Amino acid sequence: MIRSVIAAAVCVASFSAMAQMTPVGLWKTIDDDGKTEKSLVRISESGGVLTGVVEKVFDPAKQDAKCDLCTDDRKDKLVLGMAFLRNVRQDADDKALWTGGEVLDPNNGKIYKARLKPVDGGKKLEMRGYIGFFYRTQVWLRAE
Repeated sequence: MIRSVIAAAVCVASFSAMAQMTPVGLWKTIDDDGKTEKSLVRISESGGVLTGVVEKVFDPAKQDAKCDLCTDDRKDKLVLGMAFLRNVRQDADDKALWTGGEVLDPNNGKIYKARLKPVDGGKKLEMRGYIGFFYRTQVWLRAE
């Protein structure tokens, strides 16, 4: 009996640790300067596809910001509540990466290919947006 309880506890702990190694969850976005907290975003999964939505904007002056420079269906929509990350899937060759989708920078309206990589035991997330060989990476912090 005690062995079953221990085995179950180990399984639960292992599952919890594995769950933390995915991008799914609530993240505090940090600006390129590595210091400025910009927003809280929630990355969720449905059918193996990740989507990221802005849940909170920290700058009070940007609470009602709209994506004026967007050129797709998000044009003139509020950034708060916007799905800025779409169609990202776990990489078939490297299970530590999530790729294949797109990330929108609502500040300039540009859409980039996305690559997500949980690091530091899932406590941080490397969010990379890129076009060809040009890229920008931000490190986000897990908020929950």
